[in-house]
Amino acid sequence: MLKKQIALIAAGFALFGIALAKPAAADRTDAEEIVTEAIFTIKKIWNQPQYKEYVQRYAKDAKAVMLFPNVVKGGLFVGAEGGTGILLARAPNGEWSYPAFFSMGSASLGFQVGGQISEVMLLIMTGNGLKAILDDQIKIGGELSGAAGPNGAGLDASTTTNLDVDVLSYAVGEGVYIGVNIEGTLIWPREGLNRDYYEVNTTPEGIVLEGQAGNRHADDLRTTLRDTLP
Repeated sequence: MLKKQIALIAAGFALFGIALAKPAAADRTDAEEIVTEAIFTIKKIWNQPQYKEYVQRYAKDAKAVMLFPNVVKGGLFVGAEGGTGILLARAPNGEWSYPAFFSMGSASLGFQVGGQISEVMLLIMTGNGLKAILDDQIKIGGELSGAAGPNGAGLDASTTTNLDVDVLSYAVGEGVYIGVNIEGTLIWPREGLNRDYYEVNTTPEGIVLEGQAGNRHADDLRTTLRDTLP
């Protein structure tokens, strides 16, 4: 039984890999498109009235933010979910770094049919969480603790002021809040995209913490973050 479950999970990740493979994020044009789409993701999530105040509350303490403009979920019996996005860290002076590229993915078992495309924002709430993401591939629910971000539906301040997690997640699909279960999600760096976008060999840490690379194409994104997230 265990072998069968492992095989099904592997199949789920295979489906996810196929989804990522579409003439995929392997050149500068694809990287630029992800950065541009991330601007709309910020605005779309920020403008969701049912949890705007909660995003605002936690964003002011976030060490970093991850934006995934197109997270694809689908499958039959075995589900796969994933997409490529970016990580930006906030400096002590409040300025946002240039983006480093990452992918996320997960697989699930159980009856499921159809697909969904959503936009996801992860707020990295702790320094340890940011360090773990920059170090290598990590798993939320394993190396990192994570939770769906609180929203205004029946929650008051007393339930949301003391969340002890590394990552909070918010997601929208077709313009509405859909929630997102990030337990079991893997996050890993995309070295090729970082290289293509900046035309230098560097690490995600070198980009977001050490300022080793920059691309003026991302300045609009950084301005949007500065003006939108407190």
